[in-house]
This record gives sequence, structure tokens and C-alpha cells, in this order.
Amino acid sequence: MPPMPANRGPQGPSTVDKLKMGAMMGGTVGVIIGFIFGTVNIFRYGAGTNGIMRTLGQYMLGSGATFGFFMSIGSAIRTDASPVAVEAFARAQRRPFIMNQRPDVYRPRNR
Repeated sequence: MPPMPANRGPQGPSTVDKLKMGAMMGGTVGVIIGFIFGTVNIFRYGAGTNGIMRTLGQYMLGSGATFGFFMSIGSAIRTDASPVAVEAFARAQRRPFIMNQRPDVYRPRNR
């Protein structure tokens, strides 16, 4: 069994977790938008032969699935980072390296 990594710090959610989270958020927003647009269209044009509940459900399901799909893909793309960007971020977050001046070398001028 390989040894545990030392001092790695807290780990964030994985790409799959972020994909699922994006799908849930997008699906929720899509269902709400589908409910709003479906209700408006049913009031304007009528429910048709399917009835009110089935027509409204089709709007909600279609909108939720579409928006959830694109939101999950967007979350996964945003999570994926190139090694150059990860290294630049790590370099920017580390403590600054400041050299102390030796007191015997630096002497201000007396005026």
C-alpha cells in the first residue's frame, strides 16, 4: 500500500462532483424556467390535446434537462485547468521570498 501524502491540505470536490453539482443547479433552474414559460404558453395558446399537466410537465422536463446538461458541461470545463495555470496559481499563493539585508553592508550616508 502506498504511503499517504504528507501535508497535502484539504482537498476540494472532484471533477465528477462538480459535474453533478452543475447538473443539479442547472436542472433546478431549468425546471423553474420551464414552469414559468410553460404556464405562460398554456395561458396564451391553450394546453392542446395533452392536457394542462402533461404539457406543463413537458416544458419543465425539456427545459430542465437542457439547461442541466449545459450547466454540468460548463462546470466540468471550468474545473479543468492546464498545468501551467495551476503552477502559476500556486506560485502566486506562496509566501514571498524576501532577502534580508546584512547590517554591516548597508550604511546610510550622513549628510
